[in-house]
Amino acid sequence: MASGVQDLVVVVNAEGERIVEALEGLSVKFVRNDSADSQMADSVRIGVRALDDRVSGVLVCLSDHPLITPETFRTVIQAHHREPDRIIIPCHGGRRGHPALFPRTILDEVLSGGTLRDIIGKDERRVQQVEVNDEGVLRDMDTVEDYQRVREMFARRSGS
Repeated sequence: MASGVQDLVVVVNAEGERIVEALEGLSVKFVRNDSADSQMADSVRIGVRALDDRVSGVLVCLSDHPLITPETFRTVIQAHHREPDRIIIPCHGGRRGHPALFPRTILDEVLSGGTLRDIIGKDERRVQQVEVNDEGVLRDMDTVEDYQRVREMFARRSGS
């Protein structure tokens, strides 16, 4: 929200009530993905269908990447304004990270069943990498150890 993103859609699974409760009072639209066996692209499709048709692009933000700074979101959005028909991917130290921004012109490929990885790999010429000073674009939480590392990094950033 601090980045200035206006239409926020959070896709939760059937057990996502705690997430809905935690975000209560924020300007967020919730949609559910009830398929336990779905892929990330399925959740993206559900989220995209909940957006206004006038949206020019979609930032696909993963819940296991909590350290991405508002400045990184703004940088990716600014790159989208300069290159509105390209997929924008933030990088740190030359490594691709998250969140990727998909333009409206490419969202139809997502809606028609393509995976995000396939869509990105389909034609590298339509991908714009943007270097950011934010290692949060690379830090995910897949294990308890990852979670502890992310907590420590967040505490250092917050000064507590």
